Amino acid sequence: MAKKKSGGGESGKKSRGGSGGQWRWLWITFIVIALDLTTKSMASYYLNPFTSKVLLPFLSLSLVHNTGSAFGFLAEQSGWQLWIFVFIAVAVSLGILTWLWRSTHKHPYTAASLSLILGGTLGNLYDRLIDGYVIDFIDFHINDYHWPAFNIADSAICLGVFFFILSGFRKA
Repeated sequence: MAKKKSGGGESGKKSRGGSGGQWRWLWITFIVIALDLTTKSMASYYLNPFTSKVLLPFLSLSLVHNTGSAFGFLAEQSGWQLWIFVFIAVAVSLGILTWLWRSTHKHPYTAASLSLILGGTLGNLYDRLIDGYVIDFIDFHINDYHWPAFNIADSAICLGVFFFILSGFRKA
């Protein structure tokens, strides 16, 4: 009678599901980074600070150099916040990469959502390290009420968090 294998291997250890676990989802990260850096470069080239180009009644393009975090939090500080944001971005990125490496193939929605978050995090980290600020340029508004300007990286992070939460409701 043949012995039955347990779990994910002969030793009973969980398998990573192949080389690098869920690293096959990193293509999403690279697309987010490429789109983010390209659009930020275009915004910096074509837009002037403190001016808006109206695209639709509720959407404008406005170049903003954000030294803070989401919604400009800590933007008025003397510069020390840059290193806090860099540290957080590096820690989050390493945490996501570790999770993707150790993860099995049973969590594709979670892996895809974390790849979106990673792409956005690295896109904004690049800005902070190179320029000392994040380039924001997408401006949604209703009449005179403006949502804080954001970019593709911020959008990817928000979508990634949204899909990450949704993935928690799915069965593996």
